[in-house]
Amino acid sequence: MRFLVDECTGPAVALWLCEHGHDVFSVYDEARGVDDPDVVQKAFAENRILITNDKDFGERIYREGRPHRGVVLLRLEDERASVKIDTIRRLLAGYADQLADHFVVVTEERVRFARK
Repeated sequence: MRFLVDECTGPAVALWLCEHGHDVFSVYDEARGVDDPDVVQKAFAENRILITNDKDFGERIYREGRPHRGVVLLRLEDERASVKIDTIRRLLAGYADQLADHFVVVTEERVRFARK
């Protein structure tokens, strides 16, 4: 799968995804400091699912109507990289074929597909 990992999600998540065969663009490693609208646009233009912890992307998608190829919003109580990776591992194991073109909110216990 093709992912764009937001800066706040971190390089460990991007590295883990790469190690598991995914095509990943890491904002932290390759474009640190880029504005959120540019992150959404890049993910869309390159057909990548955006992975982020930044809830502002919900506003960008829903209120501003920005197009996307899929967004995974991590809403975790524990923000350690190991928890993010474990959460994404479980998400991909159960829902990989459903992520494209959806806005998905993921917690440590739950996966919720937001209405369009």
